[in-house]
Formats: sequence, structure tokens, C-alpha cells
Amino acid sequence: MLPPMSKSAALVADIIQKDSAGLLVEWLAALKANGSDHRISESELKDQGTELLKLMAAAAAAGTDADAGGERWRPVRDFLDGISRSRAIQGFSSSETATFVFSLKRPLFARVRAATTDAATLGDATWTVTELVDTLGMHTVATFQKSREEVIVRQQEEMLELSTPVVKLWEGVVALPMIGTLDSARTQVVMESLLQRIVDTGSEIAIIDITGVPTVDTLVAQHLLKTVTAIRLMGAECIISGIRPQIAQTIVHLGIELDGVTTKATLADALALAFKRSGLVVTRAKAG
Repeated sequence: MLPPMSKSAALVADIIQKDSAGLLVEWLAALKANGSDHRISESELKDQGTELLKLMAAAAAAGTDADAGGERWRPVRDFLDGISRSRAIQGFSSSETATFVFSLKRPLFARVRAATTDAATLGDATWTVTELVDTLGMHTVATFQKSREEVIVRQQEEMLELSTPVVKLWEGVVALPMIGTLDSARTQVVMESLLQRIVDTGSEIAIIDITGVPTVDTLVAQHLLKTVTAIRLMGAECIISGIRPQIAQTIVHLGIELDGVTTKATLADALALAFKRSGLVVTRAKAG
């Protein structure tokens, strides 16, 4: 048998269960006063508010207190998880998302004050409402931040993939034009993309063009050498193009050894060499 609720928790539970319609009206009005957002329609906002109050009423009726972190409030937290994730994807801020829950405080406070004249009960009930809404609000913020981080990580991975396109230039020849800084994470993506493309196309020559790489330091050079080594282990040959005078001077100054690595100044030069090693000859067609 469940132990009896505290007087304040029972009061709050009774308000949520019996006056959910009135709470919803004032809650939505408070949200609207804070500024409506076109990303969520009024009907969708009303549906979300109705469902949350319904779940809160069920949790309040089943539990022995208003502890929003307890097991009986899990359906409420799960529902808020869904709202937080969807708003993170829609581009809301954490404060905008949290306002959805925190705006419920004022309507609850008003009903608590109207329900009792006993100072002790009023104080306890006010504290119960504060703990309840704050716990749910902070849970919403935590879920939002986690979801937002997941979105950012996924976007970063997608950008890495988009920034490392492997292009088939000719039969047996693929090229990877690189733009931006080459770090460890990107090197891994480069290796995987390039090696898979070599397998898919059966290419024997791979060109890595670093014209768009702003600087080459020791770390970048090491990443390039690792990629070249991986390509050779696949039985293909690698040519690095885009070695500008500034980069050549930097490589010499740093004492970086590129022994055995074929380098060219431009992608056109690298392609011409690839054609030559493939036994292909490019000639200008005679004007007809």
C-alpha cells in the first residue's frame, strides 16, 4: 500500500488533475506572451501542452509525492525528451525550449494561492511546484543540449564527407581535391573514402591535390604520408599535387622527408603524369 502524500504534494496533484483545462489556457497565454514562434503552430503547441498535463496528472495520481525525478514521472520525462530533440533539430535555443516548461509555474502558483489560506501549506505547496517544474525544466535543457551536440557531431561528419570528394578523372585514375586544414579526424575520413573509391573503381593511380590546403606543417605532412602509405598497401600509386612554392619552402624548412612520394605543382601536371604512366597520350584534335 502506498504511503499517503504530503499535504502540499496532494494539493498540487489535485490542482493538476482537476483543473488541467484552466491550466492549459493560462499556460498557452503565458507562452504566447513570451513570443510565439512560426516553427510551431498554435494547434501543435496546444496538443503538446495537453499531452504533458495529461501525463503529469497521471503521474501525480499514481505517485506518493511530486518528485519529478522519480520512476512514476518517467513517461513525463520521456515525452519532454521527444519535444527537446525535435526542437533541437528545428533550431530552437535551449532557453526557448526550457520556456515551454517553466511557463507553467505562474498558472500553478496562482491556483495554489487560491486553494489554501494556510501559510504553512501555501509555502510548502509553492516549494513543491518550484521543485516539480524546475526538475522537468532542467531535464528538458539537459536533453536539448545532448540532442544539439548529436546534431552538431552529425553535421561535422557530413561536412567532412562533403569536403573530401573522390573524383574519377579517367579509367584507372581517381583524384581527391582537398580544401581546408588536414587534421587527424579528417585524415581518417580521407583514407577511408579514397581507399574505398580505389577498390570500387579498380584504380591504379590516386592523385591528392592540396592546392586548397592553406598550410603544411609537420603534422599535416605526417597525415599525408600515412595516406600515401595506405594507398600503396592497396597496390595503387599516389601523386600529390598542389605543391606551391610557399609550401615547398615550408617542407624544406621543417626538414620533412617526402622520399619516394611523387609530387607535382598543379593538378594538371599530376594528371598528365598519370596519363603517361597509364600509357595514355593526349593530343590536340586537328581543326576540321
